[in-house]
This record gives sequence, C-alpha cells and structure tokens, in this order.
Amino acid sequence: MPPRVAVTGSSGLIGSALVRSLHAAGVDVRRLVRREPRAADEARWDPSGRRQEQNAAALDGCTALVHLAGAGVGARRWTARYKRELRDSRVLGTAALAAALASLADPPRVFLCGSAIGYYGDTGERAVDETAPAGTGFLAELCRDWEAAARPAERAGVRTVLLRTGLVVARSGGAWGRLFPLFRAGLGGRLGDGRQFWSAISLHDHVAALRFLLDREALSGPVNLTGPHPVTNREATAVMSRVLRRPAFLHVPAPLLRLALGEFAGDVLGSQRVLPRRLLDAGFRFAHPTVEEAVRAAAARR
Repeated sequence: MPPRVAVTGSSGLIGSALVRSLHAAGVDVRRLVRREPRAADEARWDPSGRRQEQNAAALDGCTALVHLAGAGVGARRWTARYKRELRDSRVLGTAALAAALASLADPPRVFLCGSAIGYYGDTGERAVDETAPAGTGFLAELCRDWEAAARPAERAGVRTVLLRTGLVVARSGGAWGRLFPLFRAGLGGRLGDGRQFWSAISLHDHVAALRFLLDREALSGPVNLTGPHPVTNREATAVMSRVLRRPAFLHVPAPLLRLALGEFAGDVLGSQRVLPRRLLDAGFRFAHPTVEEAVRAAAARR
C-alpha cells in the first residue's frame, strides 16, 4: 500500500469509508478539502484550477491520489444550472488535479480518478464490459469528458485508473441508501416496468477494490466497479423486500417518475448491465458478489 494517499471527496460515502480503511491499515492519508484546513491531515485544493501552485503543494510528497469529489447526481432536479454544476465539479476538478500531477517533478505513482458506469448509456439487456464504447445522453457525455480531463496525468507518466462506479449498496448515503428507509416503511416497489438492469456493488467491495487498484501496477485505464451479477430493478426490489422482511407492493409508474425527477428519470429507468471484467481478470475477489449478499451486508452494518 502506498505510504501516503491523498483523497478528495473524503467526507462522502465512499471517501469516508476509504479513509477509515486506510487508517486501519496504517496508511498515512492526506484529505484534500476546498475550505481552510481544520485538521493536521487536511490540505486545501482548488477545483477550479486557478490556484495550481496550491494544488501541487497539496499533492507534494504523496505517492497516490484517489479523486472522488463531485456534486451528487441525484441530489437535485436536473436544471440547466445544476447540470453545469455536475459537469464543472467533475471535469474542472479532474483537469485541475491532472495538471497539478503533471507539474510535479516527483508526482504520485498512481491516480485513481472517479467516473461512473453512466459512461455506457442505456445498454438494455446487453451485458457490457470496459471494452464497450461510450453511450449517448447527458451522463454518458459527462463521463466521457470527465475521463478525458485526466489525460494530462496519464501523459505525464502517472498510472491512471478510471473508476467506472455503479450503484453502491450502503444502508445510508448514496442512491441506494435512500431505498432502505422507504422499504423499511413498506413503501418500496419497482420503478417503471422493473425490467431495467441495475449494476451494484457493496460499499465494502468498492473500498476493497480501490485498495486493490492502488496496489496493482499493471492496471490502468477504465475499470468497472460493479458486482459480477447485475439484476433487474424488479429483482432488486424482491431482494430488499426479502432481506428487510417488508412488503414491496408499490409501483412507481414511469410517467410519475418523469414528472418527479425530470430528465434524470431517463437514467433511473434506463438499463445498465455492466460487468467488472478487468477486476475479475486481475484476480479481485468479491466479498459480496450478489446483490442479495450486498444488501444483507449493508442491513447488518452498525
């Protein structure tokens, strides 16, 4: 494990879990924050890229960078203004870090850069892996530009891994975390016709995969962070009902979702059957390979 790992987005669902895991392993962590530092392990960075000296200083002495910062995709309705925020928080921030990495005489050896399986667009029932091309739509275009913003680091010789993350199964936080209280209250149900595929990964496995990728010098480029067994929304609904022992008879029709969520409803109703081919080929072992195992692990977590 690299001796000093810089992490952006360290207060988020994945980032906070990663920091805890690295600390438990005795790894020195430098948390990059946008405000004035309030702790000894914090350093300020500028996602706009206007203060590149500050960004370079924040990364100086680090041997790895894990970049997880970005506005929440499902946090608000997709107005034109919020879509700009989603884009800027990812593309500009990644470009700023990649430029800072390229400017260092002794940069970190590895750059794990956040991305998402939204890159593939709607794949329907077709299973895809990292060899599949970019899809269409706002999220696919965002992911494409997000990944392209990391290229200066790659060109500078920094091993760059693009983390195409699926739905992260956690009891609180993230999109799946919003499902737990609904299902516990008996208000869970399928979305639309329920035939769309969901590609999910447990929080435990996501963090384990990040640590695996930090240590695997042969791996670079896109890597899907999803479980090996995608399920349909109908199947995921049945899993939640079974694990939480609550009925899930409700059904949210597609028109109602579109009315409530606007443009984002297209991605909620879209199908993404994504496989973690490169992780599996590299020998990564999932602790929770099925969605049911991931849900049970999240429900049992205290």
